[in-house]
Amino acid sequence: MNQKPYLRQIDVDAMLKASNEYAQSRGWAVAIAVVDEGGHLLGFTRRDSCPPISSYIAQEKAKSSALGQRESKSYEDMINGGRHAYLSVPVLSGMLEGGVNIVKNGFTIGAIGVSGVKPAMDAEIARAGIAALP
Repeated sequence: MNQKPYLRQIDVDAMLKASNEYAQSRGWAVAIAVVDEGGHLLGFTRRDSCPPISSYIAQEKAKSSALGQRESKSYEDMINGGRHAYLSVPVLSGMLEGGVNIVKNGFTIGAIGVSGVKPAMDAEIARAGIAALP
């Protein structure tokens, strides 16, 4: 039987701290959400001056990335490429760039979703958080 790693609270705290510091160093007002592999919220922060809607979007990007075991950008790319049927998927509403799944030992164990700046910047912040994991 496979043994699967999982996110501990210390991991979540480290990722939120790293993501937040990365955003702060660039002056970006964003919301950052960390979820487990089922899309359940484990940690969250919303930086000063970040629009309230970004709180919701960040969580949905993270959830879409975790459940799909891929970056949320892949859904955006498929939809923009003409696969509009993805818009009807019932549990995925954050199909925009900025959700990055966390992979350890070949398993998606969660995701970080970021919202508030340009999509590529959101994903950049998420990756900075994931880089804080051992």
